[in-house]
Amino acid sequence: MRQTRRRAAGATAIAMAMTVALAGCGGGTQPGESPATGGGSGAGGGAASAWILTGGGWPVTAESFARWNKENPDQQISVEEFENDAYKEKIRTSVGSGQAPTLIMNWTGGTLASYVKNDQVVDITDQTKDLVDRVMPSVAQNGQIDGATYAVPMNDVQPVILFYNKELFDQADIEVPTTWDETLKAVDAFKAEGIIPFSLAGASVWPELMWIQYLTDRIGGPEVFQAVLDGEPDAWSDPAVTEALTKIQELVDAGAFGDAYGSVDAGASADAALVHTGRAAMLLQGSWLYATFHNDAPEFAQSSLGFTTFPEIEGGAGDPANIVGNPANFWSISSAADESAQKTALAYVNEYVYDDTQIKAMLDAGSVPPVAGLEDQIGQSEDAEYLSFAYGMVNDAPHFQLSWDQALPADQAQELLTNLSQIFLGQIEPQEFVDNMNATL
Repeated sequence: MRQTRRRAAGATAIAMAMTVALAGCGGGTQPGESPATGGGSGAGGGAASAWILTGGGWPVTAESFARWNKENPDQQISVEEFENDAYKEKIRTSVGSGQAPTLIMNWTGGTLASYVKNDQVVDITDQTKDLVDRVMPSVAQNGQIDGATYAVPMNDVQPVILFYNKELFDQADIEVPTTWDETLKAVDAFKAEGIIPFSLAGASVWPELMWIQYLTDRIGGPEVFQAVLDGEPDAWSDPAVTEALTKIQELVDAGAFGDAYGSVDAGASADAALVHTGRAAMLLQGSWLYATFHNDAPEFAQSSLGFTTFPEIEGGAGDPANIVGNPANFWSISSAADESAQKTALAYVNEYVYDDTQIKAMLDAGSVPPVAGLEDQIGQSEDAEYLSFAYGMVNDAPHFQLSWDQALPADQAQELLTNLSQIFLGQIEPQEFVDNMNATL
């Protein structure tokens, strides 16, 4: 019943938030400054706009906009909803053409750096100080460039977690793997049972990043990818990268992902469905899927869904407590929005993001707010076991590595996705991947 209420509330919130159509308006430079002329975002007359994603904990965000619109009839924010991949394509072209929504949702990293370099988002350091001070420093700093804040977190912290089906582990009579050797044994055990060991949405490609990121970090530590970010010559030639790629292809050859992973789409949560329908035993995915499991298969989520950290690599240099994923999604404010729209967007961010109502809604939905000092509140929630696990995972992590496709500039990120897909499909060898990626530095 609790899950039914969640779904109903989310659907109602989205319906309320989607009542105002998205349109275009003039541009601006800084919140409170005179707007520039030309194209921009939001509805005419200074109305603000925002684009959000579907699935996971996003109904909570939709509900916060619905609350804002109900309580601020003279400062409406129109909302449009997209699946993940469609959003990434649309936001890239809209920002470049000066037609972005007022509130630009992003993952920071190379994308935010590009926005700042091209003066496409505004400096909101002074206007968001109180909000930033409430957020975990390891999360908030992702929205800062050269000491200035250009983006603030707006939803749950999103480490990549290893989800699993408890019933299938009982059926195969094995323990959840904590080391790489145990992982390989689990693959053999599940294959013998006719069960796909790991669900993987290969059609979407980006879920494959989670494998190379964790393996590279466990083998060589975070310094390996930092060298890539720093643009060091031949940074991709680090032996940890080659070993990670080799392990991936060994998994593929062993049937760890089944025979049809290339047709599984993350946008429709098909990877999660393989787990909760009992066809796959494990799934390496972002923490946002916890809410998806609860919405799509509430009985399974309450009785059979397990979660743990990525296995340790014996002899690896990386700390097993390191995590990868997205510290959160972030709001930036478009410099192409007019003054009125910018002020509305800032008011929403400061008054509604991580207010008491949103925090409670996030916890009720199984999402973890990146706000300090929530231990007691989490301990009293209905999903205390999972929320405490994820919250502690982030709090205790020596290093939290941003998703590589967001950390890198867009051109390098696309090459990464293309070459990684070819690695999984067996179309290129690890050395070819390394050579191709070194050429992008």
